[in-house]
Amino acid sequence: MTDSDSIDLFTRTVGDGERRVVFLHGLFGRGKNFTRIAKGLEPECTSLLVDLPNHGRSDWTEEFDYRAMADHVAATLRADFAAAGPVDVIGHSMGGKVAMVLALRHPELVDRLVVEDISPVGTEAAKSGDAVSDDAVSDDAVSDDAGDAGSGGSEFDHLLSSLRALDLGSVADRAAADEALSESIPNRTVRGFLLQNLRSGDDGLFWEPNLELLHESLAVIGGFPELGDARFDHPVLWVGGAKSDYIRPEYGEAMRALFPRTTRMMIKDAGHWLHSEKPEEFIAVLRGFLLDDRD
Repeated sequence: MTDSDSIDLFTRTVGDGERRVVFLHGLFGRGKNFTRIAKGLEPECTSLLVDLPNHGRSDWTEEFDYRAMADHVAATLRADFAAAGPVDVIGHSMGGKVAMVLALRHPELVDRLVVEDISPVGTEAAKSGDAVSDDAVSDDAVSDDAGDAGSGGSEFDHLLSSLRALDLGSVADRAAADEALSESIPNRTVRGFLLQNLRSGDDGLFWEPNLELLHESLAVIGGFPELGDARFDHPVLWVGGAKSDYIRPEYGEAMRALFPRTTRMMIKDAGHWLHSEKPEEFIAVLRGFLLDDRD
């Protein structure tokens, strides 16, 4: 645990192009999950893949708060990657909410914003039927959320409870942990995604994400913070999967109120994890939005 004013975020850089792009992952993801997409933006872009607080190799915090998370990302960008000027930001699901709050609280750091399959509303109304695609298990291509809290809090409560109940002292490696979780989490792909967060250290296996905090914060994760009269007036691409339910027509008013220059696009035959399910289509959409002439 670290003091909220001195948090370190782990980042990786892909490419060396002139345009600078930041990727923010979803719940239980990590920056590395966007490697394939970042490579698809080469040679024009340099991409920064961020592990958000309480995930991956980044520090833990005492509370889950979207405003604080956005401020931590802002401090990281301001210190280096965005020191020379604003950058483009892409955020998926939970990371999409962080990206929106970042743009609203720190607009000087963001040029163009891409919000992937999430809306600036509480997601308690969203369906729980999204499933992780069966071919998305590798570290680089794995789906970013095993169901964000908004996609059915009871489902995610079950997943977190199952992980917390696993006795790490009784399993020797990830394969043994996978077997131990097979009854409570029967979907092999979901287990594979979750188990990317299980690491081995000097004292044995440990979970990198802050399971206890995330479990306690499901309602906050599924919500969206009140930000007063904040507005972001730069171009925003609001892109979703046509088979997902996180972007609905009735959410458009809330989105446009915060981001008046929003363009909405849906990718055919994609669900919530469209960057994993339809990577080539997603890359083409990003290139069309990020690499055209700037205003």
